[in-house]
Amino acid sequence: MVREELLRLRASAEAEAATLAESLDALFTASRDSNADDEHDPEGATIGFERAQLAALLATARERIAEVDDALRRVDTATYGICERCGQPIAEERLAARPFARCCIACA
Repeated sequence: MVREELLRLRASAEAEAATLAESLDALFTASRDSNADDEHDPEGATIGFERAQLAALLATARERIAEVDDALRRVDTATYGICERCGQPIAEERLAARPFARCCIACA
């Protein structure tokens, strides 16, 4: 059950990362193909902001994939649901809200 949920989260994060990467590539291609000068173009700040926002969202999606992969390793080693700091079980409510949690609420 836990593994399936983690795999579903991973697939969702991978799809999101792929979409964001495509959008970012398209933005870079559009920027390269235009003569826009971010510094002097009134739309330049918007393009720069959009590029930074897409890059940040992509980094977050990739970080989520890494967190889920780590949680899957913990499932495989039977340490999933155990706080990495205090060694106590992580509350089911916390794992339901954040399935890749590494620490209990008290240690987080």
